[in-house]
Formats: sequence, structure tokens, C-alpha cells
Amino acid sequence: MKGIQVLDRPASQSFYAVAGRLLFIESFDRDLAILIELLFARWQLTPVSFRERNPDIKISFSSCEELPAIPRGLSEFEVAAGGRCYTAGDEYYLSFQQSLLHLRTGNPLSVSVWISDPTDVELARVTSFAVCAALRRFGLFELHSAGVVVPETDAGVLIVGPSGSGKSTLTLQLASAGWGYLSDDEVLLSVVDEQVEARGFRSFFALAPAAVGAAAPVSAFKTCFEPADVLPTPPVQRTVPRFLLFTTISRGKETLLHELTQAETMVRLIRACPWASYDTAVARPNLELLSKVARQAKGFDLSAGTDLLKLGNASRIIGARVSGVNDGD
Repeated sequence: MKGIQVLDRPASQSFYAVAGRLLFIESFDRDLAILIELLFARWQLTPVSFRERNPDIKISFSSCEELPAIPRGLSEFEVAAGGRCYTAGDEYYLSFQQSLLHLRTGNPLSVSVWISDPTDVELARVTSFAVCAALRRFGLFELHSAGVVVPETDAGVLIVGPSGSGKSTLTLQLASAGWGYLSDDEVLLSVVDEQVEARGFRSFFALAPAAVGAAAPVSAFKTCFEPADVLPTPPVQRTVPRFLLFTTISRGKETLLHELTQAETMVRLIRACPWASYDTAVARPNLELLSKVARQAKGFDLSAGTDLLKLGNASRIIGARVSGVNDGD
């Protein structure tokens, strides 16, 4: 590949910590190493200079003109983002058009990533899948969700929905009103002392220009910025979710909130977490965790109207439904 220099030994090696787990990251290409370092800086991972133990997870990145062949005879199925998954017990491959990852259990757990076109989008996609697949094997399960914290009670609120469902806009509105925040797009869930905790995964916010207002520079595409630079409150490290808002954007003026039963909440969580079914090696603990979430948190369908965009309305409307609940309830 033109401009790419592949080495026999790693061009870079680094360590990161997340939720008590140690990740060892290496790259066999100098240009790719720079891109990976920039990408990891935008996630809520803590760089570790001096390590006192062996890593839990090792992820190796290589660039190549042609992706390695996948062994025949594996079970296979399509997954989100145009990928295809191939499984055999605890081992699996995840293939995209220009990248491939291969996960193998062991000590440490090992993930190999090959990429034939190291664009920002392709690298971010395959790296996110690689990190999350590894973390699932240590009880950390990703959820496509924003996370905020009610100021008066410290109750956690997860705003769940696909891209374009208004998660980031609502998170910015609430955080601007003084609510704590974890992330506007993705959180990691884990069981701690018999409760499910959520922590942020992506550190930056990405919003459509109409939602950003004066908070950050406006462009024709989604605007990415570090929330700590523009919001009045610092990020929250973790919270116990007490409310789940499953968001959609309506064409109406008025925002509507409909409380869900526990069973309805569970169904929506499963829809939002396809890897709870895709990744069969850890499907059971993943589903058990989602069941805990459905029991400990109240679920709501939120049909977001244009009234949420008016300054202060999001805090007032959402706050009216989540007031009076604390971590002891």
C-alpha cells in the first residue's frame, strides 16, 4: 500500500486502563499508530505509563493490501454496520469490506486487527468493535446510549436510541442546564455490588449544527467537540441507571413520555444491544445484565418534540418525570 510502511516489530506499544482492566495496544505500522493514538485519546480510556501486572487484553493492528482469509466451516451471519461475523465457540472473526478482526481467548485475551484502507471512519469502526468485543469478555457490555445524572438525586438516566434519534441533542440540553453527563453516544454497563453501573465510553460529543447552537463551531456536518470545554459541569465517571429513555424524534411540537412495563423495557434493551444475541460466547451474562437494568430502572418511550429545543425545556420536562428518586430507592 502506497505510503504505508509495515514493520516486523511494533512501531508503537501503549497501555490503557478502563474499569480496572488493562489493555495493551500495539501497531505494526507507523502511520496507523498515530491514527490509533488520536482515536484512543477521544475515548474514556486512561493511558498507563507504568504497569504493575500483565495486561488483560492485547490488541494488535496491522495494515495490509489484502485482508487475511477466514477459515471455512464457521457459523456466519450479518451484523450491523455492514459487517459479517464468523464464530466457532469463544473464537470469532468480524469482517468488513476493508478491515477484519480476529478474537481469541487466552491470557491475555488477544484481538488481531487488519485494515486495508486506514481511513478515520474505517479505523474507528473496526477499533470500536475490537475493544468492545474484548471488554464484553470481562463483564463490560456496551450500550448505544447517552448517559446523564439528575442534579438533585444523582439518579442515572440512560438515553437509548440509534443514530439520529436525538440522544446527543437531549444530552447537550440537559448538561447545559447543570445535569451531570457520562457520554452522548455510548456507555459501558457492568454489575457492581449487585447493581448495574454505567460509565462513559466516548469522550467527545457529536451533534448536528441545529442542535449545537453557540456551544461549538458550526459546520455542514456533525460537529465534534470536547464537552468539558463548553459545559458548566465536569463529566461524571459512573452512575447507577434509574431511568431509561428510549428516544425517537417526532414531527410534533410537544414531547410525549409513555411509561413502559418491565417486559417492554427489556424488549427495547435487547433491540438496542444486538451483541447480546450475536456474541454467543457471552450472550448469557449480557442478557442477565440487561435483565438487571430492566428491574432497577424505569423505562419510558420518549417522543421528542420541538419543544425540547427551547432553552431549559428539556430539564423541566425530563426532570418532572425523574424527580424524587435516589440511589437508595
